[in-house]
Amino acid sequence: MKILLAEDNKDLNNVLTAVLKHENYDVDSVYDGQEAVDRIEIDSYDCIILDIMMPKKNGIEVLEIIRGKNIITPVLMLTAKAEIEDRVIGLDAGADDYLTKPFAMKELLARVRALTRRKNEYSTKKLSYKDISLSSESLELRSENTVRLSIKEFELMQNLMLNKERFLDAEYLKERVWNNDPDVKPNTVKLYISYLKRKLKAVSSDVAIEGDSETGYKLC
Repeated sequence: MKILLAEDNKDLNNVLTAVLKHENYDVDSVYDGQEAVDRIEIDSYDCIILDIMMPKKNGIEVLEIIRGKNIITPVLMLTAKAEIEDRVIGLDAGADDYLTKPFAMKELLARVRALTRRKNEYSTKKLSYKDISLSSESLELRSENTVRLSIKEFELMQNLMLNKERFLDAEYLKERVWNNDPDVKPNTVKLYISYLKRKLKAVSSDVAIEGDSETGYKLC
């Protein structure tokens, strides 16, 4: 597995590189956003780790550039800010997951394993429901418009579309999408459902997500 690590703090970069290499990952390390873009354009990676605050180009700018080039490699964002707005900005730009500094190395490794494992698990089948379609190759949700989903958003929508008009409870979705990860907060499913509702509006779809954390969720 090959990973690109873009982190401008040299001490943290060195530590993360050493930890990842110890876990037998092949790691390319860079220290600014422009160098990250240059590497991604000439090489292929199984996962990309991007710090948000970097010189030349920040992590969000890097993410927007590579998603604009239809590079769908899973991206884990690192941020020193804990506000929900920063997470939403990253997810809207095409991030698949995020970690807030400071974080435990075992948590970073767990997130990387999850992203690289999920990358290879998708069916090539294209799912459709009413006026929306979901592509496993591009992770795109399509209706009148098209928007790219993060890996977790994709998996959540995939489960909803595979169980059309059937309520799926939050625990089922947590198991299917997050593998019952003990670090996943109780309201995580609800939070990602809200992200999907925004994405459905973004593609101008008539499809809605009905339900709540008590009754479960379904497409309608």
